Amino acid sequence: MVRRDIEGRGISDERVLAAMRRVPRERFVPTRWRHDAYEDGALPIGANQTISQPYVVAWMIDSLELPGDARVLEIGTGSGYGAAVLAQIAAEIVTVERLGELADMAREVLRELDYLNVLVVVGDGSLGYPERAPYDGICVTAAAPAIPRTLLSQLSQHGRLVIPVGDRDGQELTVVVRDGDQFSRRAVGGVRFVPLIGDQGW
Repeated sequence: MVRRDIEGRGISDERVLAAMRRVPRERFVPTRWRHDAYEDGALPIGANQTISQPYVVAWMIDSLELPGDARVLEIGTGSGYGAAVLAQIAAEIVTVERLGELADMAREVLRELDYLNVLVVVGDGSLGYPERAPYDGICVTAAAPAIPRTLLSQLSQHGRLVIPVGDRDGQELTVVVRDGDQFSRRAVGGVRFVPLIGDQGW
């Protein structure tokens, strides 16, 4: 999958490619879809949610440009696959999921695979998780109509936020970088995600 669908498409962090090779994606999809686990596409995971396309997972994590000792906040745990990839790169991962059933399933798989540096939290992801802030990177795997102010406030100095921003039909993947009280932003490409549900989402 990595050689066929991800290498040569602009992913510059070799740690991301290595993590994508190591994480067993089939463990993060329902049994009926495991034969498709290494295709470069989204798959259903229950509760009307999906596991993201592998390339998009790699693209978002690469865009964070994480230091090795990073603390990362992920919004939208889903099956836990993105958190598992992040756990291979960063020191500490906090991942927030609004649906308890998905959080429970992700927590179980992550524990079985010994990803001990991942904390799975049930809550409103649009509000982040201030208890462990600040974060060197924040990765949002759901689309917001605008960048949530609360997430910006939880970024560390020079931290990076990667988030799809737009309407429900399509978004631009947006990278935000903090410098003091200033935030620069740039769009890096078109994407389509499920909506970010919450106080500062839809």
